Amino acid sequence: MKITAADVNKLRQATGAGMMDCKKALTEAEGDFEKAVEILRKAGQKVAAKRADNETSEGVILVHTSEDGKNAKVVAFACETEPVSKVEDFNNLGQAILETAVKSDAQDLEALNNAQLADGRTVAEAITELVGKIGEKLVISDYKNVTAEKVVSYIHSNNKAAAVIAFENVEDGDLEELGRDIAMQVVAMKPVGLDKGDVDPALIEKEIEIGKEQARQEGKPEELLEKIAMGKLGKFYKENTLLNQQFVKDPSISVAQLVQNKQKGLKVASFVRLSIG
Repeated sequence: MKITAADVNKLRQATGAGMMDCKKALTEAEGDFEKAVEILRKAGQKVAAKRADNETSEGVILVHTSEDGKNAKVVAFACETEPVSKVEDFNNLGQAILETAVKSDAQDLEALNNAQLADGRTVAEAITELVGKIGEKLVISDYKNVTAEKVVSYIHSNNKAAAVIAFENVEDGDLEELGRDIAMQVVAMKPVGLDKGDVDPALIEKEIEIGKEQARQEGKPEELLEKIAMGKLGKFYKENTLLNQQFVKDPSISVAQLVQNKQKGLKVASFVRLSIG
C-alpha cells in the first residue's frame, strides 16, 4: 500500500524516530501503525544490544528530595557522548525517569527499570526506544533511594557527580548547610567508607600488603613490616573514610568533629556518591 507523508509524520511524532526509519517501518508493516511502532522498538533493541559493550562516560545526574527531607532519590542517566547528554529528548527522559522513581517509590534499579512512565511504557522500554532514535547506548548507570531522619543532597555544577548525606539523632535545627558541606566533601574526596569498620576487608588487606611491600623496598626489617603497614593503614583511614577525613573547609577538625560541633549526638548514618565518567 502507499505510505503517505502524513503517515510517516504521524509515526515520527509518536515515536521520535527519524523520517526514513519511520517510512521503512511503515513499509515493512504494510501501513499497520501499531506494527510499525513495534518494528521501531525492535530496531532500538537491536541498537541497544549492538552497543551493549560501549562505555557510557557522559550523561546527567538528577536528584529529588522529599518535602519532609526524609528521602532522596538519585538517578544517574548515562550516554556515550557529551552532545547526546545535551539533547532535549535525553534530558526529558531523564526527568521522566526521576519522576517515575518518586511516584513508584522504586527501591532499587531493577524496580525502577520495570516501573511505568506516565505514557504506560516501562522505563526500560522508553530507554530502548530512545536508543533506537539516538543511535548510541543509554543506561541508568546507578540509582539510589535513601531514607533517614534527615537527608541532604548536593549535585556538582557539571551535573555528573552527586552525593546524599543521611543523618540520625536529629534534633530541631537546620542541617542543610552542614549536610551540603559534607556532601560536597564526599563528591570531592571520594571516601571509600563512612568509618573504619565500613571499609571492604579485601581493600584493607590490599592496603596492608602494599604497606608491607613499601617498607620492604625501603629496607625495613622483616619483623617490623606488619607494624609499619598498620601505621600506614591508619593514614589510609584518615584520608579515605568520611568521618576521619579532615574537613576540607577547616582542616583543623575532622568531619566527625564538625558534626558534633553542630549538634551533640548527631550522627551521619550513611552517605551515597554517584558519578558519571
